[in-house]
Amino acid sequence: MGRSTKADKARQLNVARKLLEGNSELSEAAQGLSREFDLSVRQAYRYLQEAARLEQPVPIAEATVPITLKLPPSTVRLLRAYAKGSGLTIGTIVTRALDAFLGALKRHG
Repeated sequence: MGRSTKADKARQLNVARKLLEGNSELSEAAQGLSREFDLSVRQAYRYLQEAARLEQPVPIAEATVPITLKLPPSTVRLLRAYAKGSGLTIGTIVTRALDAFLGALKRHG
């Protein structure tokens, strides 16, 4: 089996969290998680440990599609600097900016 995607991990953590909230025995929860997601029992325990630290469910991210943009070098420099300073990825910054721009367009016509 290949590596889990971010969405897979979010789903697994959310199920693990529900199992813990349901007061399942830890070994029982690990076995169930292992079967449901085809994980090793060891990996299931890791998800349960991580889920125990969660205060709320993990949002499941929408899948992404790669695109190519051509931007002026000055814009790229600003974007990279902002990404480095904020700890966000360039993809996250561009997505948020486009969501805000497109949302504003919907509201205005």
